[in-house]
Amino acid sequence: MPPIVTGIGRADFGNVKAAIHRKLIQKLHLDRVTEVNRDEVRREVGQILETLVVGESTPMNLQERERLAQEVLDEVFGLGPLEPLLADPTIDDILVNTHKNVYIERKGMLERTAIQFRDDAHLMAIIDRIVSAVGRRVDESSPMVDARLADGSRVNAIIPPLSVDGPCLSIRRFGQNRLTAEDLLSNRSLTTPMLDLLKGCVKARLNILISGGTGAGKTTFLNVLSSYISNRERIVTIEDAAELQLNQNHVVRLETRPPNIEGKGSVHQRQLVINALRMRPDRILVGEVRGEESLDMLQAMNTGHDGSLTTIHANSPRDALSRLETMVAMSNLNLPENAIRRQIASAIDVVVQVSRLSDGTRKIVSVAEITGMEGDVVTMQDIFVFRKRGIRETGEVLGDFVPTGIRPKFSERLLVSGIQLPQNMFEASR
Repeated sequence: MPPIVTGIGRADFGNVKAAIHRKLIQKLHLDRVTEVNRDEVRREVGQILETLVVGESTPMNLQERERLAQEVLDEVFGLGPLEPLLADPTIDDILVNTHKNVYIERKGMLERTAIQFRDDAHLMAIIDRIVSAVGRRVDESSPMVDARLADGSRVNAIIPPLSVDGPCLSIRRFGQNRLTAEDLLSNRSLTTPMLDLLKGCVKARLNILISGGTGAGKTTFLNVLSSYISNRERIVTIEDAAELQLNQNHVVRLETRPPNIEGKGSVHQRQLVINALRMRPDRILVGEVRGEESLDMLQAMNTGHDGSLTTIHANSPRDALSRLETMVAMSNLNLPENAIRRQIASAIDVVVQVSRLSDGTRKIVSVAEITGMEGDVVTMQDIFVFRKRGIRETGEVLGDFVPTGIRPKFSERLLVSGIQLPQNMFEASR
């Protein structure tokens, strides 16, 4: 949060900043900004700013001058008022609801900030700067846009007439330091037995579907599980916006492409999945299945590309299978429902449900095994679950991770792969 102005009021400070910004743009050779070293340009801007600040009739103390210089530099080189938020590693999401309201999510909880834009035109200028950097545009003819910042953070912008009250901007932060399995254990997102089981599933090349709502931590957990893939395997990742951070040596990263300003040239996930099958992958990781590519993903899992991992938006393991079935139907191949369900039952081995609880914490609330078909129904059984016991007065969710007492059928596959699990791992607590 910016420091409180002590010498002049906020309105006066904003007017001074706008005036100095205009004068700076007139004096600065913007065509040199992309040619000269950025630090050198910043030094030049700092010198010009010092001259302009001294020339202002409005009195400012040293703290205000430094703040003014930094904010103008942010306007010239960065994303203006959003720069302090982007520099804060504890912030997960930045949500701009028109120029007046900026919210952030920190540790799973939303909070409002004191940051504002001058007006909607100021916010639109920042949105234009973001989308133009990746060759996109946003205007009345194309009022919705997805983009990505230089650090990989995902951006969505929507403007009038679709956004009634003014432009809105959503930024999903891309953490520079990805969470590890140890971080998840210390955060009590899961237990050691659950992690050992899933680690074994990855090493034994079981197909895993990670299910959860928006912001539940699906991609984070996919990253963690992918770290257990052997360094000797060829991995192909497919994503709408590249977020996965794999440390293995042999990784090919594929990303969809939106249409250009003429509405042409788009490349969808289904095309990338089909192409990935021609690239001799040992593992295929799809960041999130959203539509018709789910059929190709299932067929790949059923034709020798085992050990694949993907995520899906759903509120429970059963909902995940229903959504998957609906997505396969989007491929317009007129497959019978029973055939689709048999594909799912044959392809997916494990469904992991990730949830963000009411106190902002993220937990693995279910690890379930798909066991086959009974009639027209895909059968599944829980191996581990999180049982909620209540909520403290502070809002903290109380609960325990417990085994259901069922030993999974795939434990034989783990044993054949040389993975030994403790005999009492699956014993239900009493």
